[in-house]
Amino acid sequence: MSWESSALYYRLLNTAAQRRLGGHHNARSLLLTLDFDELNALASGGHWYLLGDKLAQAAERLDRAGADFVMITAVTGHAVAERVEASLRIPLLHLADPTAEAIRASGITRVGLLGTRYTMEMAFFVDRLRYRHGLEVLTPPEDQRRALHRIIVDELTLGVVREASRLTLLQIASDLARRDVQAVIVGCTELPLLLDTDAYPMPAFDATTLHAEAAIDWALENAAH
Repeated sequence: MSWESSALYYRLLNTAAQRRLGGHHNARSLLLTLDFDELNALASGGHWYLLGDKLAQAAERLDRAGADFVMITAVTGHAVAERVEASLRIPLLHLADPTAEAIRASGITRVGLLGTRYTMEMAFFVDRLRYRHGLEVLTPPEDQRRALHRIIVDELTLGVVREASRLTLLQIASDLARRDVQAVIVGCTELPLLLDTDAYPMPAFDATTLHAEAAIDWALENAAH
């Protein structure tokens, strides 16, 4: 949950609200930013329970402040989504669901997944796509997973965008295309900083944008009631 991805979410949410509502409208929102250095250290050390506590406490503060629902603005953060959801009186909008729904609506069932090594290697995201939404999910081989993780954590979360890393990402996506995937999930909230979806060698579903658009759907539906 780097501030880079938080800033991207903030722009996407407000752009979507203005596009839907017109005029000078924007998204009414509460943003609680945590210290990414601390969260990154917990994740790299495998301390997921403690990370879950941190996110649950943050979500509870948003709940008490009057939010109608909560979003975790990072794919990796969804490793503790169940812990966060259990702490809330209000819904959690899980990032995997609008992503999978958009993919299925396109008639696609076999996808490649790009993200941090946690997202690609742990079960929290892949299993939800497979068992809740019926998608076949492929990931890059280990060396490419590690290379992509390094680009995300050591570069993109710090706002560093390198051409060499852009080419690496394109190569990873091209290798997935040769494994007959029908589309790729851009499953990291920082990856859009590196490459636009139309630059991928196959259809690309940006989980960050889909999550933000679904949030505006939820907000407008709630406002209607």
